[in-house]
Amino acid sequence: MQDKILVKPGVSASVDPASTHIRRRYRMARIAFLLVAVVTVTSVVAFMTLASGHAEKGAAPIFVTKIPPGYRDWRLISLSHEAGNLNSLGAVLGNDVAIKAYREGTLPYPDGTVIAALHYSHSPSEENNKIFGRPQSFVPGASTNIQFMVKDSVNYAATGGWGFVSFKDGQPGAEAQMKTCFPCHAQEKARDLVFTHYAP
Repeated sequence: MQDKILVKPGVSASVDPASTHIRRRYRMARIAFLLVAVVTVTSVVAFMTLASGHAEKGAAPIFVTKIPPGYRDWRLISLSHEAGNLNSLGAVLGNDVAIKAYREGTLPYPDGTVIAALHYSHSPSEENNKIFGRPQSFVPGASTNIQFMVKDSVNYAATGGWGFVSFKDGQPGAEAQMKTCFPCHAQEKARDLVFTHYAP
């Protein structure tokens, strides 16, 4: 772009080379400043977007959302009978990591430990009682729920390193219900939040 100087008719005009150089340098400095500003703003926006993405990725629910595959083939840890309003029978199973930790007395439980509690209604067996001649036999009735504890000290750090869930008819319980798990289990700190003892 050439510099133009307005002059009156009949008056000669001359361009000062030094003045022209200064103006060009000033324009280039302004352009450079604008480029730096644009790059800075773009970098800040990109960083905030990336940080937000990492935060969302790192945020984990306080409960498990899927039934661990193959849990019905896990080994037995113990049995339970809950009376009162629950009136249920339960079988507590563990995956290989859980069984190894139980047998070796490892506390806290290592990451990868998964404990399942299968609960059923505590129901009398008419078939058995006919043979015994009196009402003395009780068997698992309808399934009431299946509960899982999954040890992952990173994703479930806010709940003592454990993820909790209760499934009913294949569907996880409501979030409000799941939030009651940790406060209850937190009372068993000495055993890393696990109630069930190993039945040899």
